[in-house]
Amino acid sequence: MGKSSVTLQLALALSLQGKSVGILDIDLTGPSIPRLVGLEGAKITQSPGGWLPVTVHDAITPTDDPSTESPMPRGSLRCMSLGFLLRDRGDAVIWRGPKKTAMIRQFLSDVAWGSTDYLLVDTPPGTSDEHIALAEQLLTLSTADATLATQNNMPRLTGAVLVTTPQAVATSDVRKEANFCVKTSIPVLGVIENMSGYACPCCGEISNLFSSGGGEVMAQQLNIPFLGKVPVDVKFGELVEGKMELASDDEEEEEEEEDDTVQEQQPPVEPDLRPLVEQYKDGWSYPRFEGFARNIIGGGA
Repeated sequence: MGKSSVTLQLALALSLQGKSVGILDIDLTGPSIPRLVGLEGAKITQSPGGWLPVTVHDAITPTDDPSTESPMPRGSLRCMSLGFLLRDRGDAVIWRGPKKTAMIRQFLSDVAWGSTDYLLVDTPPGTSDEHIALAEQLLTLSTADATLATQNNMPRLTGAVLVTTPQAVATSDVRKEANFCVKTSIPVLGVIENMSGYACPCCGEISNLFSSGGGEVMAQQLNIPFLGKVPVDVKFGELVEGKMELASDDEEEEEEEEDDTVQEQQPPVEPDLRPLVEQYKDGWSYPRFEGFARNIIGGGA
């Protein structure tokens, strides 16, 4: 369903709103956040306050000097995942429920996040041991009541964002997750319909190659806010995979037709060395997730 990519994009959008963000990846058997942020080789370090999360990018604060040109202000982004603790990314994690529960409790209690505005938790599909352990620990360490959180200086459990694809087989699973949130008293912020259509990498026009609207219908039936649709964005896939743009089919055909002519050698394409967050800001998906981020900030105010 692309929950990890949605988590990352939401984190990047919140960071670009000036918020300090953390991502906690509790998909213990298939951690993908390290790969998505391009930091598979990073390792967790210990400090007197606990484990230090891996920094994706640091915060940039606005300058008071109008004569100095500075980058756009943004919040920091850090992440924690079991993937950073594995010796090799291909290692299988074969754990039973109690060990998973202990790991999630340790992630939530022993990581030194520091000053963080939003902690996004990337979960595996379904309602398994990870979700139960997460809900129990979150409801112990935080509260969904904004007034109570302020009075007792506790973290606020803002809520859950449910991610689905338009197909009925996916929405049926997400219905169970919505029911899980009701039973555990976790507020539902809304539903995002991921992989809804295809965004042209050249112009951004959306084409519905497959089904669309299943997540929106489900949200209406469950009386849950619908946050919006996210089409497949090839540019974002290339960004997180670190791939360079390939020549189009038309260009390849033209080259075949002009085999007998002398072609001027093109200079090599310079790699974009900007941080992930700066490259993401230029993509088609950012405006959508900027709206999601503002929605969440407004709802959590």
